[in-house]
Amino acid sequence: YSRSFTFSIHGHSTVTLGNPSYVFPFLPSTPCLSQVLRQKQVDSLEVKQVSVRRFATFDLFMRKRVMSPEPGDNAGDRWVEYRSIAFPEYSALLRYMHINAHIYGVWPSEEVMAHYCLKKRHMFKGAVCELGGGMTCLAGLMVAICADVKEVLLSDGNEKAIQNVRGVINRNRQAGVFGATDVSSRVVRWDCESDILALEGHFDIIMCADCLFLDQYRASLVDALRRLLRPNGMALVFAPLRGETLGLFCQLAQQAGLCVHQHQQYDTQVWDVHLKVRIMSHVQE
Repeated sequence: YSRSFTFSIHGHSTVTLGNPSYVFPFLPSTPCLSQVLRQKQVDSLEVKQVSVRRFATFDLFMRKRVMSPEPGDNAGDRWVEYRSIAFPEYSALLRYMHINAHIYGVWPSEEVMAHYCLKKRHMFKGAVCELGGGMTCLAGLMVAICADVKEVLLSDGNEKAIQNVRGVINRNRQAGVFGATDVSSRVVRWDCESDILALEGHFDIIMCADCLFLDQYRASLVDALRRLLRPNGMALVFAPLRGETLGLFCQLAQQAGLCVHQHQQYDTQVWDVHLKVRIMSHVQE
């Protein structure tokens, strides 16, 4: 009886956890990426208030403003087409939601995870869940669009985020991009017993991006991953090397009976950006 987890962090290294083997692709730490990456207007607005956003984009997707609004859009909401540069046959429509003078869109870790999912689309099967997908759940959407899976659940712990995700699902469903895949959304709070119990042992693959930085929820996330996966399931977790958050997460995973293995250079383009950032930071010192 085993589950395997693949976690990735937008710093750029990969870690594998498991019982006996779980996999976690992590991205190596990338401070000051704004010096290296083009910061396009559509991605230059604040996405998360809790976590510090140090750069705008890895430029893994082309972004194009879609001018046709949807019924129920708020003033200031923006629809944007995200099209993979490496796999241009795959695209999704996202709504950047305008709330309290902030625009909420795609976090860089989510962008990297979505790219990785497209690249590894043939590994997906059965039931897939994205935890903590925020306002767009881009990676989960890309799995629903590109992979041969039965169902995809897009989730977050925030009701406003899920309200937006429902609108995103509906618009992409109308565009006919999901095929026969059942795509749904719901609020899933890692520390809520009823939320976890309702889905326990259901998923073949779970993924989340940049969800390790809140100390009070780290243990709950490990427990949620362990309980929500089917035997021999896998979890993909992408996150930056933010202080000790990654190490603490892996430590908790080991204490939960998971084996941890870290890997680097799992994607050439992401790794190249990481190296450029390191060079720039050394030049400025």
